[in-house]
Amino acid sequence: MNAPNAMPTPAATANPSTNGNNDSPATLAGGAPSNVPSAAPLSSAAPLSDEQQYIQHLKAHLRQSQSMAALGELTSTATHEFNNVLMTIINYARLGIRNRDDESRDKALGKILDAAERASKITGTILAQARNRSESFEPTDLGAIILDTLVLLEREMHKYRVSVTTEIQPDVAKAIASGNQIQRVLLNLLINARQAIGEGGELLIRLANSDDQQSVELVVRDSGAGIPAATLPQIFDPFFSTKNGPDESGKGGTGLGLAACKEIIDAHRGKIRVESTVGVGTAFTIRLPRA
Repeated sequence: MNAPNAMPTPAATANPSTNGNNDSPATLAGGAPSNVPSAAPLSSAAPLSDEQQYIQHLKAHLRQSQSMAALGELTSTATHEFNNVLMTIINYARLGIRNRDDESRDKALGKILDAAERASKITGTILAQARNRSESFEPTDLGAIILDTLVLLEREMHKYRVSVTTEIQPDVAKAIASGNQIQRVLLNLLINARQAIGEGGELLIRLANSDDQQSVELVVRDSGAGIPAATLPQIFDPFFSTKNGPDESGKGGTGLGLAACKEIIDAHRGKIRVESTVGVGTAFTIRLPRA
């Protein structure tokens, strides 16, 4: 596995849509914002119109559809991984039956044991996802989520010869988060990174406490084709995609993945930003409040 410092760091590119935070209005000497009359009385929010309620209803349905799509993708990925394990077990069991010598049988049994242990990891990951049905935010071990997600993508990364490096700070704090939702975000970013890399590239996943000790920082950096500067500010817009459609695995191309990621991170009161250089690669950085 290649060392992470072998990957060039993408040049920082401004992205007005990544943080999800609007700048505060300018404040006058007396403390009142310059664009709000100081004598304006406080009033409660106006009731939503029928159109606004309908829009909110549609957004809720879209979020639910995105959640179901993410769960379907997770299930599909796990199914492919599990099928690969079963084929390994079947093939080495046949090898052990055909060859009666101790050396061949020991080799077959060793491979079957390795595959069975891998199958146990895959089912453990799915069970962890099933147990964490709550959407509530609670202290969450992001390091465990990273490792669980990589178990599901191991076959795909190996197929495309992507070298994966993980750097998890030993004393990294837990984040206030929904484990299921953050795993959806991470799965999306890793699949996007693999697609951007193509074959034979590098992928770095780094988890550490932020410098200000108020957040936990997760970085996903790839050595892919990069995103043009003119396109970068739009990548979190719904239905905007740099792809022409799903790849050969049937993943991506809808323009909903990164928009959903941003919405999830915003709901966590976190921040997501992107840095990219064409021909060098792309890095997504997520900051979540620490527990």
